[in-house]
Amino acid sequence: MQQDEIYMKRCLELAALGLGKTYPNPMVGSVIVHGGKVIGEGWHKKAGEAHAEVNSVNSVVDKSLLKEATIYVNLEPCAHFGKTPPCASLITKHKIPNVVIGCIDTFSKVSGKGVTMLKEAGVKVKVGVLEKECLESHKRFFTFHQKKRPYIILKWAETSDGFIAPLVQEEGKPFWITSPESKKLVHKWRTEEASILVGTNTAEKDNPALTARLWNGCQPLRIVLDRTLRLNDNLQVFDESIKTVVFTEKLKTSTSRTKYIQTDFSKLHENILNELYKRNIHSVIIEGGRETLQAFINESLWDEARVFVGEERLVNGISAPVLNTNPKSEERISKDILKLYCNNT
Repeated sequence: MQQDEIYMKRCLELAALGLGKTYPNPMVGSVIVHGGKVIGEGWHKKAGEAHAEVNSVNSVVDKSLLKEATIYVNLEPCAHFGKTPPCASLITKHKIPNVVIGCIDTFSKVSGKGVTMLKEAGVKVKVGVLEKECLESHKRFFTFHQKKRPYIILKWAETSDGFIAPLVQEEGKPFWITSPESKKLVHKWRTEEASILVGTNTAEKDNPALTARLWNGCQPLRIVLDRTLRLNDNLQVFDESIKTVVFTEKLKTSTSRTKYIQTDFSKLHENILNELYKRNIHSVIIEGGRETLQAFINESLWDEARVFVGEERLVNGISAPVLNTNPKSEERISKDILKLYCNNT
């Protein structure tokens, strides 16, 4: 691996520390190198706070070295005033002569402008180091701005014989297929995404809290589908502990933390995604049930799917959703198999 790739890999590692905390901003990491040694590092920790480039510059003890240094960043430095000043201006202010960028920012306020600003100031710019990996790290941010919708992750667990639940299930008692280790991983995922969505049947039968109780981090916005408002107010999703949005065709007064949105269910998915886009929600995990998951699959409204396959067998039950594609990868989580799919359409 070449030196530029080594430092860009470190940028990606730093950027990942902001996963779930930077919305609606992208995850960015930055490394500053002088004479073959790292003299500064930083990442964007939270929306509204300093960007990665600022944090890496601030971490440099001897600022005079910046005039002979190279700054690495996994995304094109911004060139516009938002909640913070432009990072391209910061780089030119400190006379950093070399900038290595993982990928160009497709966001219209930035796209190419940061590189142009740097070059006009006489900075030597290199673009495209570990570009594929950098694009992957910004998949949520780019999907949101390019497709005008959140990045959509499907998640479910199925038995070894292809069922997600028994035909008859005691209300409020979920049927567990996977191991405690897989459950903990799911809670970690919840801290990494902006929202989580379930259909009416899942909310009613499983009574999920849809929180990240088993992992320390941010709580996702809860989204519930309840066309006829048949769900009981005593369900955990209505406990007012975190913000919740309910899509319904009926009219109901919202509370301080639960907002009811009246919408046309004949265009439900379009309306949901438009509403989440308006709310600046960059990602959503869809956790069930079967009809809800399959509906998004049928409309090709998904970006990746995470499917656990447990050892349990049911012989008969509610069939798992069907993805007409092969898994990108598989790994073992305790006694379960986790299959990862990508939608390349």
